[in-house]
Amino acid sequence: MSEDDERQQSPPSDLEFVSNKARNCNATGSGSGHPEFQSAYPDQVLENVLENVLHFLTSKRDRNAASLVCKSWYRVEALTRSELFIGNCYAVSPARATARFTRVRALQLKGKPRFADFNLMPPDWGAHFNPWALAMAKAYPWLEKVHLKRMTVTDDDLATLAELLLGFKELVLVCCDGFGTSGLAIFVNKCRQLKVLDLIESEVSDDETDWISCFPEGESQLESLIFDCVECHINFEALERLVANSPSLKKLRLNRYVSIGQLYRLMIRAPQLTHLGTGSFSPSEIAGQGDQEPDYVNAFAACKSLVCLSGFREIIPDYLPAIYPVCANLTSLNFSYANITAEQLKPIISKCHKLQVFWVLDSICDEGLQAVAATCKELRELRVFPVDPREDGDGPVSEVGLQAISEGCRKLQSILYFCQRMTNAAVIAMSKNCPDLVVFRLCIMGRHRADPVTGEPMDDGFGAIVMNCKKLTRLAVSGLLTDKAFDYIGQHGKLVRTLSVAFAGDSDMGLKYVLEGCPQLQKLEIRDSPFGDAALRSGLHHYYNMRFLWMSSCRLTPNGCQEIARAMPRLVVEVIRSADEEEMDDAVEILYMYRSLEGPRTDLPKFVTIL
Repeated sequence: MSEDDERQQSPPSDLEFVSNKARNCNATGSGSGHPEFQSAYPDQVLENVLENVLHFLTSKRDRNAASLVCKSWYRVEALTRSELFIGNCYAVSPARATARFTRVRALQLKGKPRFADFNLMPPDWGAHFNPWALAMAKAYPWLEKVHLKRMTVTDDDLATLAELLLGFKELVLVCCDGFGTSGLAIFVNKCRQLKVLDLIESEVSDDETDWISCFPEGESQLESLIFDCVECHINFEALERLVANSPSLKKLRLNRYVSIGQLYRLMIRAPQLTHLGTGSFSPSEIAGQGDQEPDYVNAFAACKSLVCLSGFREIIPDYLPAIYPVCANLTSLNFSYANITAEQLKPIISKCHKLQVFWVLDSICDEGLQAVAATCKELRELRVFPVDPREDGDGPVSEVGLQAISEGCRKLQSILYFCQRMTNAAVIAMSKNCPDLVVFRLCIMGRHRADPVTGEPMDDGFGAIVMNCKKLTRLAVSGLLTDKAFDYIGQHGKLVRTLSVAFAGDSDMGLKYVLEGCPQLQKLEIRDSPFGDAALRSGLHHYYNMRFLWMSSCRLTPNGCQEIARAMPRLVVEVIRSADEEEMDDAVEILYMYRSLEGPRTDLPKFVTIL
């Protein structure tokens, strides 16, 4: 056996399940002294059957429930789990995770809380992947997949994955940082079986390394390559060669340094694509004025399998007709980087009858949303992002667009909607027209904005959402809200697992209603709201069941947070200051609480105090 074969070993395929009774008993003999056949003991039979049955359980929640039945189920469930999900990298140590789960082939790990995306957390807070990378490489040399979100990943971590996991196939980094193009170069060169490399909204430093050309020569097994977040020039000739050598490539998302002319060359080499991110969707600055334009329409028409389209980062609208041939088959369209008007959208959206996911900028105005509502009857997810995110910016979309969507897209299950104004009537209409909503995130960007028609708070609108949308699990509230809105959420939001609150509420009672009324609550994010120590104490019965609680710019004191820490020793209570502050003030700027089997972490920066 070669050294490489020894390193690329497989997880144990079977383990003996022998009870203490079976271990201590000998075979009984007959009168003639010959041993008789000894049948398996009931515990052993049960565990063997369980192992075969649990292989068919794929839901994380179902597996967690199975592990709680009894010690035998707990043991067998761990032995049969091939995909490990950890929602907080500090909730459990790598050593504990690898000791319990011994046959893992895929790891999904999350780090910083979501509010880190909005610069509400100081840099260098933590969530380092390094201890996990080292532990996984040692415990799972057969590991094939790693998905990370909001983690700090270094070039050395990428080298560890590539060099020690010889069968590694899939890396997905979402909102990660800490690595650069030199780390990517080592990673893609060493991962000979790589099928997926997805870099999504991650910060990748430009080390002036030509990482694309470091993919191995010859035919590639690559199925998905996403690098639209990489803000540096690439070697296009190497990329074109890689695409041509990847017959299994289905997903390709390009960065803004790829021109529409280069996109054309890639498309004619990969007509099998199902997901495409177009890059800039404008011509290169160095293209000659006399050069003949490629036939972009035919290039798109040749991509018969294309169902998902994104990109358009530096769009010239004159090129939009090129995508007309694929619109009828699209199920997902992302225009969240395309500053286009309603008139430019209409010829496209009118052809998208199968569309289920649509992301767009509010530059399309209410008129554009009305066009979406008129055509996209199969729409399941809508996200409307602001061109101008300032609180006092213009608001090109309003209650008019939301009402149109609710009336035209009645199969809607998820919505994120940024606007400057909204009415209770429009939100109530959505609750009645779209009762299958699972996610409702309404972000009224101006602080404490009331219903512009009635002058009333937005309480009744959000109340209607939690009352009429019985499947709701995620909710984000905004606008002028009193404690009444939180009373509605506590009374009716029995399935809500994630709640985001900004600039809302009257008093501690608002948070108390939520903590005492929402039994499924897992993630609670609050900023700039009038909730203090008494509100925090009202959740003592529930914090061990939650993944985390984040509160920033509220009315908490160090003593109030300390009281929680004393009452709940298995809860990690972090008080986070600005990076330039030496000691805690009388008021707590950021509180981040999460459950952990390990206790306080050891990689604390100076601006974090664990109580």
